[in-house]
Amino acid sequence: MTAKSELRLDPGRLRELFDLSGDVYATRGGAFDLDINPIFNALRDHAPVHEGVPGPMAGFHGEAVFEGLPFPDRRHFTAFDFDTCDLVLRDTARFTPQAHAHAAGSSLHEQTMLMMEGEQHRRHRMLVQPSFVPKRAQWWIDRWIRATVDALLDGIEANGHADLNVEFCAPIPLLTICGSFGVSVADALDIRAAVTSDGLGLGRFFEIVMPIVSARRARPHDDLISVLVQAELVDDDGSRHVLDDSEILGFAFLLLAAGSGTTWKQMGITLVALMQHPEWLDRVRRDPSLLRDVIEESVRWMPTDPVFARFVRNDTELHGVAMPAGSVIHTCFASANRDPARWEHPDVFDPGRAPRQHLGFGTGPHACLGAHVARAEITTAISALIDRLPNLRLDPARPAPRIIGLYERGPDAVPVAWGELAG
Repeated sequence: MTAKSELRLDPGRLRELFDLSGDVYATRGGAFDLDINPIFNALRDHAPVHEGVPGPMAGFHGEAVFEGLPFPDRRHFTAFDFDTCDLVLRDTARFTPQAHAHAAGSSLHEQTMLMMEGEQHRRHRMLVQPSFVPKRAQWWIDRWIRATVDALLDGIEANGHADLNVEFCAPIPLLTICGSFGVSVADALDIRAAVTSDGLGLGRFFEIVMPIVSARRARPHDDLISVLVQAELVDDDGSRHVLDDSEILGFAFLLLAAGSGTTWKQMGITLVALMQHPEWLDRVRRDPSLLRDVIEESVRWMPTDPVFARFVRNDTELHGVAMPAGSVIHTCFASANRDPARWEHPDVFDPGRAPRQHLGFGTGPHACLGAHVARAEITTAISALIDRLPNLRLDPARPAPRIIGLYERGPDAVPVAWGELAG
């Protein structure tokens, strides 16, 4: 991907698929426009664990489909402080990602690594983890990220203004993860539509991915799907086998969904934070190495996935709150990441603070596999913006960006201008 003409993404469809306030994100509370942080902080300060679902507690009463939702026949609880959320994600003896045991007819999502546990999860994760470790970040940058970033900037550089949220942030992780699977630019938006369709677009997903699987079995390339077709899984009895088509499709669905669905929002949040704190934008211009701290603080301060869920295996309790087996326990990363017991002035965006582990990428056995790739995408993208677009700033002719959403959060827009300053 070297010429801007190769990035022919339909702008209308791109906006439709990546507009948080649109239909695609309705069941994730995408259009919810209250600041959830004071609400969740107040709940945390009152007690670490409450009975209830995070959405209604924050004022969102729409239909919700997300991890741990809807499950209307189960009791729901939410943990709000750092220590309790951290415990729930690590304590696999008491809390599980599985709503119920895998069964015939379960959805493709329910068969993915995200829902696996124990040795089965470890074996499957180890098949792909070597492609996502920090030392492999340069592989991602050289093969897909940098070319995508440069081509997108080629297309907007002369304009002097843009909504970076859709015109820049959204395509980068989409084309990176699709590129790593051999999915063409022409098919990338169909992939995004399929993985956000709650299972309705799986026909198109299979139509795109299966021929690539077959082609890589015959002739592997230097890409992620070739890693999968050549990988061997060790069974409980010690026997080894290569992944079959259904196992590869499960991996592909999870990685394509996750890889195209979170980083663009966090990139937008980071850009908004930088331009609303211009002293940090200036410092990054002078010392690009500071961008690493800016990104990490952005993920702590405003995680794009502020809530995640587990299920209670057997009757248990947290902080004196009894939870029956089968209950849903939501972990509120947003309030955990602003726990004053762990950070001073936690509501302040301060990349200069001493680094401490946060929950923006989760923790425990299911910590985000793609965290290092996400960091590489955001670093490469923002560095290129700063290098190529002089005097980058929020566009004063456009409404100020708002961070919206409930179960998925990000900017409603990132309107920017660059070039000569008036006056």
